[in-house]
Amino acid sequence: MYKNKNFLAVIPARGGSKRLPGKNILDLCGKPIIAWSIEAGLNSSYIDKVVVSSDDEDILDTAKKFKAEIIKRPKQLASDTASSFDVVKHAIDNLESYDYIVLLQPTSPLRNNKHIDKAIEFLEEKNADSIISVCEVNHSPLWSNTLQEDCSMNTFIKEEVINKRSQDLEKYYRLNGAIYICKISKFLKEREFFLGENTYAFIMNREHSIDIDEKIDLEFARVLASNHS
Repeated sequence: MYKNKNFLAVIPARGGSKRLPGKNILDLCGKPIIAWSIEAGLNSSYIDKVVVSSDDEDILDTAKKFKAEIIKRPKQLASDTASSFDVVKHAIDNLESYDYIVLLQPTSPLRNNKHIDKAIEFLEEKNADSIISVCEVNHSPLWSNTLQEDCSMNTFIKEEVINKRSQDLEKYYRLNGAIYICKISKFLKEREFFLGENTYAFIMNREHSIDIDEKIDLEFARVLASNHS
């Protein structure tokens, strides 16, 4: 609880993963990937309950081992087409009432309890309805474009960008998938975390923003995690 508001953390974890099978329970420096997010939620000073939503028995067993509460997700919410809204709403509908929902993607294991607490404090500071974590992009999108079929680069970079140093370009940020916070009443009404008005970005560094989707991401996360162990 924070400032008389209570917070429910939901960690959504499907069993199926095409690019990296079983990724949510793969080992990351001595514990399953999902355990990092569970511990981050449990160690938060403000999160009131941490729940793992999954269709997979191995994931649910792992979640219980690491002291999270569990919700068995129905099959229709475990497909590739199931939306984050439906998954989170299922958890909300099956639990007691809370003021805010905190979505913690298990594939962002290096986001920790300090990040969560700072994001919640930022929510209060801004009197926001929604907070979404971001990080600075590795490379400016101003240096990116589509390619023509013949691979010509005649119009690849805008003239005003050519010969500019990276530090002279405007900063761009991307969603890092680590933390989503939203007032539950607003979330259920708008059916998403992006509320338009009164939504603010919580800026994280790139080092803690790793998102595990492929094997190379896992290897990189292992290097980063071992450096902080």
